[in-house]
Amino acid sequence: MRAVRTDRKFWEFGRKLVAALWDAHARIYHGYEVIGMENIPETGPALIVYYHGAIPIDMYYLNSRIILQKDRLIYTIGDRFLFKLPGWGTISEAFHISPGTVQSCVGILKEGNMLAISPGGVYEAQFGDHYYELLWRNRLGFAKVALEAKVPIIPCFTQNLREGFRQLGIFRNFFMKLYNAVRIPVYPIYGGFPVKFRTFVGRPLEYDGTLTAEGLQLKVAA
Repeated sequence: MRAVRTDRKFWEFGRKLVAALWDAHARIYHGYEVIGMENIPETGPALIVYYHGAIPIDMYYLNSRIILQKDRLIYTIGDRFLFKLPGWGTISEAFHISPGTVQSCVGILKEGNMLAISPGGVYEAQFGDHYYELLWRNRLGFAKVALEAKVPIIPCFTQNLREGFRQLGIFRNFFMKLYNAVRIPVYPIYGGFPVKFRTFVGRPLEYDGTLTAEGLQLKVAA
Protein backbone atom coordinates (compact mmCIF):
# COMPACT_ATOMS: atom_id res chain seq x y z
CA MET A 1 0.00 0.00 0.00
CA ARG A 2 2.84 2.36 0.82
CA ALA A 3 4.40 1.65 -2.58
CA VAL A 4 1.12 2.56 -4.29
CA ARG A 5 0.86 5.85 -2.37
CA THR A 6 4.32 6.87 -3.60
CA ASP A 7 3.71 5.78 -7.20
CA ARG A 8 3.54 8.94 -9.32
CA LYS A 9 1.71 7.21 -12.18
CA PHE A 10 -0.95 5.99 -9.74
CA TRP A 11 -1.71 9.56 -8.60
CA GLU A 12 -1.63 10.92 -12.16
CA PHE A 13 -4.10 8.29 -13.35
CA GLY A 14 -6.35 8.93 -10.35
CA ARG A 15 -6.30 12.69 -10.88
CA LYS A 16 -7.17 12.39 -14.57
CA LEU A 17 -9.99 9.97 -13.83
CA VAL A 18 -11.49 12.31 -11.23
CA ALA A 19 -10.90 15.29 -13.53
CA ALA A 20 -12.77 13.56 -16.35
CA LEU A 21 -15.75 12.91 -14.06
CA TRP A 22 -15.82 16.50 -12.78
CA ASP A 23 -15.47 17.88 -16.30
CA ALA A 24 -18.35 15.75 -17.53
CA HIS A 25 -20.50 16.98 -14.65
CA ALA A 26 -19.50 20.58 -15.42
CA ARG A 27 -20.40 20.29 -19.10
CA ILE A 28 -23.68 18.43 -18.64
CA TYR A 29 -25.08 20.10 -15.53
CA HIS A 30 -23.76 23.66 -15.85
CA GLY A 31 -22.79 23.97 -19.52
CA TYR A 32 -19.41 24.98 -18.12
CA GLU A 33 -17.12 27.17 -20.21
CA VAL A 34 -13.70 28.69 -19.64
CA ILE A 35 -13.03 32.02 -21.31
CA GLY A 36 -9.33 32.88 -21.52
CA MET A 37 -7.80 29.42 -21.21
CA GLU A 38 -4.91 30.76 -23.29
CA ASN A 39 -3.93 32.87 -20.26
CA ILE A 40 -3.03 29.71 -18.32
CA PRO A 41 0.69 29.11 -18.96
CA GLU A 42 1.85 25.85 -20.49
CA THR A 43 4.85 25.83 -18.16
CA GLY A 44 6.19 27.83 -15.26
CA PRO A 45 4.70 29.28 -12.10
CA ALA A 46 1.69 31.56 -11.70
CA LEU A 47 -0.55 32.58 -8.83
CA ILE A 48 -4.26 32.24 -9.59
CA VAL A 49 -6.42 34.54 -7.46
CA TYR A 50 -10.14 33.78 -7.49
CA TYR A 51 -13.45 34.83 -5.97
CA HIS A 52 -14.73 32.29 -3.42
CA GLY A 53 -18.35 31.29 -3.96
CA ALA A 54 -20.51 29.57 -1.34
CA ILE A 55 -18.89 26.36 -2.61
CA PRO A 56 -15.74 26.66 -4.75
CA ILE A 57 -17.07 24.17 -7.27
CA ASP A 58 -15.82 26.38 -10.09
CA MET A 59 -12.24 25.72 -9.02
CA TYR A 60 -12.89 21.97 -9.13
CA TYR A 61 -14.14 22.47 -12.68
CA LEU A 62 -11.30 24.76 -13.74
CA ASN A 63 -8.62 22.51 -12.27
CA SER A 64 -10.18 19.51 -14.00
CA ARG A 65 -10.28 21.30 -17.35
CA ILE A 66 -6.63 22.34 -17.01
CA ILE A 67 -5.56 18.81 -16.03
CA LEU A 68 -7.27 17.41 -19.13
CA GLN A 69 -6.34 20.13 -21.63
CA LYS A 70 -2.91 21.27 -20.45
CA ASP A 71 -1.77 18.30 -18.34
CA ARG A 72 -1.04 20.65 -15.44
CA LEU A 73 -2.29 20.66 -11.87
CA ILE A 74 -3.21 23.75 -9.88
CA TYR A 75 -1.93 23.47 -6.33
CA THR A 76 -4.57 24.90 -3.99
CA ILE A 77 -4.72 26.53 -0.57
CA GLY A 78 -7.58 25.24 1.59
CA ASP A 79 -8.91 26.37 4.95
CA ARG A 80 -7.51 24.56 7.97
CA PHE A 81 -10.89 23.16 9.03
CA LEU A 82 -10.91 20.96 5.90
CA PHE A 83 -7.96 18.95 7.15
CA LYS A 84 -9.96 17.79 10.16
CA LEU A 85 -12.55 16.09 7.94
CA PRO A 86 -12.39 12.29 7.54
CA GLY A 87 -10.84 11.25 4.24
CA TRP A 88 -9.59 14.71 3.38
CA GLY A 89 -5.97 13.68 3.81
CA THR A 90 -6.04 11.43 0.74
CA ILE A 91 -7.83 14.05 -1.36
CA SER A 92 -5.40 16.78 -0.34
CA GLU A 93 -2.44 14.51 -1.05
CA ALA A 94 -3.72 13.62 -4.51
CA PHE A 95 -4.54 17.19 -5.56
CA HIS A 96 -1.85 19.00 -3.56
CA ILE A 97 -4.19 20.99 -1.33
CA SER A 98 -2.58 22.50 1.77
CA PRO A 99 -3.35 25.08 4.48
CA GLY A 100 -0.47 27.20 3.26
CA THR A 101 1.80 29.81 4.80
CA VAL A 102 3.52 32.60 2.91
CA GLN A 103 6.76 30.63 2.88
CA SER A 104 5.20 27.32 1.81
CA CYS A 105 3.29 29.08 -0.98
CA VAL A 106 6.46 30.77 -2.19
CA GLY A 107 8.17 27.38 -2.18
CA ILE A 108 5.41 25.82 -4.32
CA LEU A 109 5.72 28.61 -6.88
CA LYS A 110 9.51 28.56 -6.94
CA GLU A 111 9.30 24.88 -7.86
CA GLY A 112 7.52 25.97 -11.06
CA ASN A 113 3.95 25.12 -10.07
CA MET A 114 0.69 27.02 -10.41
CA LEU A 115 -1.01 27.89 -7.14
CA ALA A 116 -4.59 29.06 -6.48
CA ILE A 117 -5.54 31.28 -3.54
CA SER A 118 -8.83 32.93 -2.65
CA PRO A 119 -7.98 35.95 -0.47
CA GLY A 120 -11.57 36.08 0.80
CA GLY A 121 -11.49 32.44 1.87
CA VAL A 122 -14.27 30.94 3.95
CA TYR A 123 -15.42 34.38 5.14
CA GLU A 124 -16.16 35.42 1.56
CA ALA A 125 -17.77 32.04 0.89
CA GLN A 126 -20.07 32.39 3.88
CA PHE A 127 -21.02 36.05 3.70
CA GLY A 128 -20.71 37.04 0.07
CA ASP A 129 -23.89 37.60 -1.93
CA HIS A 130 -25.15 37.99 -5.49
CA TYR A 131 -23.47 41.42 -5.73
CA TYR A 132 -20.09 39.61 -5.73
CA GLU A 133 -18.33 42.17 -3.55
CA LEU A 134 -14.79 41.13 -2.64
CA LEU A 135 -14.57 40.41 1.09
CA TRP A 136 -10.80 40.34 1.45
CA ARG A 137 -10.70 42.26 4.76
CA ASN A 138 -7.24 43.73 4.08
CA ARG A 139 -5.69 40.32 3.55
CA LEU A 140 -2.29 40.74 1.94
CA GLY A 141 -0.87 37.22 2.10
CA PHE A 142 -1.42 36.43 -1.57
CA ALA A 143 0.27 39.69 -2.60
CA LYS A 144 3.27 38.97 -0.36
CA VAL A 145 3.53 35.51 -1.92
CA ALA A 146 3.46 36.86 -5.48
CA LEU A 147 6.04 39.54 -4.74
CA GLU A 148 8.43 37.23 -2.93
CA ALA A 149 8.14 34.49 -5.55
CA LYS A 150 8.26 37.08 -8.38
CA VAL A 151 5.43 35.45 -10.31
CA PRO A 152 2.49 36.77 -12.34
CA ILE A 153 -1.01 36.85 -10.88
CA ILE A 154 -3.88 35.49 -12.95
CA PRO A 155 -7.31 36.74 -11.78
CA CYS A 156 -10.29 34.38 -12.13
CA PHE A 157 -14.01 34.89 -11.71
CA THR A 158 -16.97 32.59 -12.41
CA GLN A 159 -20.22 34.04 -13.66
CA ASN A 160 -23.43 32.84 -11.91
CA LEU A 161 -21.52 31.10 -9.13
CA ARG A 162 -23.75 32.66 -6.45
CA GLU A 163 -26.84 31.73 -8.43
CA GLY A 164 -25.84 28.06 -8.34
CA PHE A 165 -25.26 27.89 -4.58
CA ARG A 166 -26.70 30.41 -2.12
CA GLN A 167 -26.74 31.31 1.55
CA LEU A 168 -29.93 30.98 3.56
CA GLY A 169 -30.31 34.77 3.61
CA ILE A 170 -31.60 35.20 7.17
CA PHE A 171 -29.94 35.67 10.58
CA ARG A 172 -26.80 36.95 8.84
CA ASN A 173 -25.52 38.91 11.85
CA PHE A 174 -26.02 35.94 14.16
CA PHE A 175 -24.10 33.58 11.88
CA MET A 176 -21.35 36.16 11.36
CA LYS A 177 -20.80 36.41 15.11
CA LEU A 178 -20.85 32.62 15.39
CA TYR A 179 -18.34 32.26 12.55
CA ASN A 180 -15.99 34.81 14.13
CA ALA A 181 -16.15 32.78 17.34
CA VAL A 182 -15.57 29.28 15.94
CA ARG A 183 -13.84 29.98 12.57
CA ILE A 184 -15.59 27.18 10.68
CA PRO A 185 -18.45 27.40 8.14
CA VAL A 186 -21.73 27.75 10.02
CA TYR A 187 -23.98 29.73 7.67
CA PRO A 188 -26.38 27.26 5.94
CA ILE A 189 -26.21 27.07 2.16
CA TYR A 190 -28.52 25.53 -0.39
CA GLY A 191 -28.59 25.12 -4.13
CA GLY A 192 -27.00 22.97 -6.75
CA PHE A 193 -29.16 24.76 -9.32
CA PRO A 194 -28.35 23.93 -12.98
CA VAL A 195 -27.35 27.45 -14.01
CA LYS A 196 -24.76 28.29 -16.64
CA PHE A 197 -21.23 28.62 -15.21
CA ARG A 198 -18.62 30.54 -17.15
CA THR A 199 -15.13 31.09 -15.71
CA PHE A 200 -13.21 34.10 -16.97
CA VAL A 201 -9.44 33.74 -16.76
CA GLY A 202 -7.84 37.17 -16.92
CA ARG A 203 -4.57 38.18 -18.50
CA PRO A 204 -1.58 37.72 -16.20
CA LEU A 205 -0.54 40.71 -14.11
CA GLU A 206 3.21 40.48 -14.44
CA TYR A 207 5.56 40.83 -11.48
CA ASP A 208 6.30 44.45 -10.62
CA GLY A 209 8.96 44.88 -7.96
CA THR A 210 8.04 48.53 -7.44
CA LEU A 211 4.68 47.61 -5.91
CA THR A 212 4.07 47.07 -2.22
CA ALA A 213 1.80 44.26 -1.03
CA GLU A 214 -0.93 46.85 -0.42
CA GLY A 215 -0.49 48.29 -3.90
CA LEU A 216 -0.59 44.87 -5.53
CA GLN A 217 -3.75 43.95 -3.64
CA LEU A 218 -5.47 47.09 -4.92
CA LYS A 219 -4.28 46.39 -8.47
CA VAL A 220 -5.66 42.84 -8.44
CA ALA A 221 -8.96 43.91 -6.87
CA ALA A 222 -9.51 46.73 -9.38
